[in-house]
Formats: sequence, C-alpha cells, structure tokens
Amino acid sequence: MSSFSIVIVDDSVLMAQAIEDKLSLSSDFHLKGVFQDGCDFLEYVPGQKVDLVLMDVQMPGMNGIEVTKRLKEKHPQIKVVMLTVVDSDQEIFDAIQAGADGYLLKDVSPQDLHEGILQTLGGGAAMTPSIARKSLQLLRNVDTFKEEAEFAQVKLTNRETDVLLQVSKGLDYKAIAENLFISPPTVRKHIENIYKKLQVHSKLEAVRLAQRNNLI
Repeated sequence: MSSFSIVIVDDSVLMAQAIEDKLSLSSDFHLKGVFQDGCDFLEYVPGQKVDLVLMDVQMPGMNGIEVTKRLKEKHPQIKVVMLTVVDSDQEIFDAIQAGADGYLLKDVSPQDLHEGILQTLGGGAAMTPSIARKSLQLLRNVDTFKEEAEFAQVKLTNRETDVLLQVSKGLDYKAIAENLFISPPTVRKHIENIYKKLQVHSKLEAVRLAQRNNLI
C-alpha cells in the first residue's frame, strides 16, 4: 500500500523532531519535508504531492492560521491538522475559519496522532477531546463568540466610559453634564462617538451591548 505524504510546518526544531519521531513509528506515512517558515512552505507546495500538513499555530512572521488560510485558497485538497500547544478559544475559532481539518495538541500519543491523521485523510476531523468540546461550544455560540471577539478590539476612553455609565442610570444630557462637570454638547459628542464605536443607534442599545461585553 502506498504511503501518505506528510509535511511538518513548525518553527521549533525540537518540536518538529518530536513529531517526526512519532510519524516514523508508522509505515503509512512518508515525511515529505519539514519547514520552519510558513512562507517557505507555501513556495514549496505548487507542483508537489502533499496529502496532509501538520501545522503549528504560533510561528514568527506568518502564523500557522494565516498559512492554512492561504494554502486552502489555492490547494483545498490538502488536509491540514493544527498540531500545537495552544488551545485557546480564539485560536481554535480562527483555525476552523481558516479551513483547518483537525486540531491536535502536541502531547498527542504516537497512536492517537496516527489515527488522527488517517481519520482526517478519510474525510473526518481529528481533534483532541478537549478541543472537540471547545469547538462544539464555539459552533453552538458562534454569533456570541464573534461579537465578543469584535468587542475585544473596542476601546472606549475613560470619559466615554463615564458618560455611558451615567446613561445606564437613565440620566439625561443635562444631568450627565452636571455630574461630570462638562457641557451638554460635550456629552452629546461623547455619545455620538460611543455609537460609532459600538455600531449602535440608541442609548439603550449602547448600554445593553456595553454591559454584555463588560465595557462598563
């Protein structure tokens, strides 16, 4: 039986060697190459027969998620299993969005790695149990997660936060201005800026959204 062509992309020589050692225990796989740089790997791929890539997530320069995204755009038939020490919700979500076919932690046993690769090549999605649970939770709450991810980038100024806190108490512009020792037009300007940042159109929306995302 012909073996499957595997490529490792990992900036750590030691980690790559450990993965290679695990692969060497099976005759099902042929290690096609090892790359420490995602850009070098992408340049190598055209014209090569690669069945599956074991991709690190955190690498200098282009990270594994971006490498996966670019690879899948031009070579969607190549399977990608993220093999990493990272299991944060954000990394998992981004990897899935980029087109990763599986997600295993680097402490995976040789047997589980072997089975995971074959499962992925067969059309499945190899995942460490803890990753599978997180992925299921993310998919169930994908809209909420996207909102949280977006609002993690929103930064209200201290004054905008003060104004929004006053708004949440049901105070009008005049009362807010008096409490914060600023003018009503200044209050209005702050609220306009808050609307733009939160992408809302009313004080009620702004307050609810800010409270839900712990901005106030």
